[in-house]
Amino acid sequence: MKTQLIDYYDTPPEPEDSEEQVLAGLLAAEKTIAPKFFYDEVGSDLFTRITRQPEYYLTRTELKVLRENAVNISDRIGPDSLLIEYGSGSSEKIRVLLESIRPKVYAPLDISGDYLTESAATLAAEYPWLEVRATCVDYSSDFELPFEIDARPVAFFPGSSVGNFSKAAALQFLERVQCLVGEGGGLLIGVDLAKDTEILNAAYNDANGVTEKFNLNVLNHLNHAFSGNFDTDQFAHVASYNEREGCVQMFLESQSIQCVKIAGREIEISEGERIHTENSHKYSLDEFLAMARKAGFQHHECWTDDQDWFAVIFLS
Repeated sequence: MKTQLIDYYDTPPEPEDSEEQVLAGLLAAEKTIAPKFFYDEVGSDLFTRITRQPEYYLTRTELKVLRENAVNISDRIGPDSLLIEYGSGSSEKIRVLLESIRPKVYAPLDISGDYLTESAATLAAEYPWLEVRATCVDYSSDFELPFEIDARPVAFFPGSSVGNFSKAAALQFLERVQCLVGEGGGLLIGVDLAKDTEILNAAYNDANGVTEKFNLNVLNHLNHAFSGNFDTDQFAHVASYNEREGCVQMFLESQSIQCVKIAGREIEISEGERIHTENSHKYSLDEFLAMARKAGFQHHECWTDDQDWFAVIFLS
């Protein structure tokens, strides 16, 4: 049996870059917080809990598609690949594929360093034959892998996380992935498909309030990272499907007139004013494939569930 091997590369964004981004968002006319700031250790754990809520169909539907088509997916990826997972989180979905794919190296990427270290070590212990090279990185910006491997690079981006980008940013992301994997590589990506508004609204407003806690925790993360004094009791979670934009939009709505201090600046917030924290775009299959072709991916194979709620697509 191969000796277990796990390498960890810490390449997080520079603190001053993140600080500038936070302040720019909060000082804008329409206040925003980038979704990447959800994912401190607490936020990553809360997101894992969201995926287990009965209203949140995305994870269980995607897992079903992956399980039912694991052999075909593995055939498309091929053996001995460099499997690069964007936003690996708890690495739950990659477990469905690891035994059938048997990659040469598994390279999880995540912005939450503590969570990444723990999940990568757990995965390496479960699969002692697997070489794991974990990288803490902000994959929403340009980056290079901090290592070289002689193997076919295949990116894995599950969970329909591509929907969190604006459509322009989603195209740029796909272009960056295409550049990273190159002409011989590929991308296996999960895409949430357009569906009934009631189903979408329920998925982002679960009865147990886990999504609410996840949304509010972004303020706790900013408090810790940038010396802020947000009071989460003064904000309410708001999420609903915007039909015109084709996405679920998530906000934190101020319950009072506030003056918040963060990163040495004062931020005035009116009662009822909203801070935009996340988009989750829902695509038609034709719309997404057209964007993938524009990004440079010319071939595809697609697998969906019986209700056509969710698609897993291999692009090359």
